[in-house]
Amino acid sequence: MKKRSIITGGAGFIGSNLTDHLVRIGHKVIVLDNFVSGKKSNLSHHRKKDVKIIKIDISKSKNLDKYFKGVHYVFHFAALAQIIPSIKNPKKYFKNNVIGTLKVVEAAKKAKIKKLVYAASSSCYGIPKKLPTSEKDKIDLNNPYAVTKFIGEEIIMRYGLMFKMPNISFRFFNVYGPRLNISGQYSAVIGNFLSQTKNNKALTIVGDGKQTRDFIHVDDIAKACVKVIKSKCINKVYNLGSGKKTSINTLAKIFNGKKKFIPNRLGEAKNSLADISKFKKDVNWHPKISLEKGIKKLIKYEK
Repeated sequence: MKKRSIITGGAGFIGSNLTDHLVRIGHKVIVLDNFVSGKKSNLSHHRKKDVKIIKIDISKSKNLDKYFKGVHYVFHFAALAQIIPSIKNPKKYFKNNVIGTLKVVEAAKKAKIKKLVYAASSSCYGIPKKLPTSEKDKIDLNNPYAVTKFIGEEIIMRYGLMFKMPNISFRFFNVYGPRLNISGQYSAVIGNFLSQTKNNKALTIVGDGKQTRDFIHVDDIAKACVKVIKSKCINKVYNLGSGKKTSINTLAKIFNGKKKFIPNRLGEAKNSLADISKFKKDVNWHPKISLEKGIKKLIKYEK
């Protein structure tokens, strides 16, 4: 019998890449997406018998249970992302990211699934005091996006303890790869650089460009998701990054474009770096794709 997986936000950047991996290993995938940021074109290469797409807003849905019947694995990736829009509209973020998560975990509990994987965010560390940052380090929620993603994680983990649910929370660091969102003024740095490269514009670098980030390729994320559902790990929180820091200047060098420096943005961490030793030890997973290789593939893909 084919394994059945639900991916909320499955038409988005990370969700659609995970769909590819799950179909490849023989899963039947049900995608729940409201198509606010997800795109049908991200899934258009799949056959209908492998991937069933349902247009739905999970935060407004009255009956999610019917989609979860007979499902083995749930990947809850649907969320509103980005920090600045969350400051402008916190209520919308709360409804989507918190209420949506509560509805998904309730439906998953009733369906007695084998594992639920939640996409949390490294934004919960705010401006980290320690590098690399481990899962035990201080939580510092300094914007509505970080708050809603962390409340979502708390719901997932509390349900795991209270109802003996097999839940996992992954705190994603800076994920990049094919189908990355490159439109809109708030897209992440690699998305911006990609868009600027495509349009022959200078690469805009915030501040002096010496700030560092931990970039991880979406294929490494998808492989981590596949590994964790096959593992015995339950009720754990894990950082998912590359464990390597890269300055924005170094990133710009890989893109090999003209540079344009713009003023610093308030409240942004100077540096971020994931301590990924806990997940590596528990599941024997290692990120495989170097940033240079990943970016070169991505530039080719976007052409």
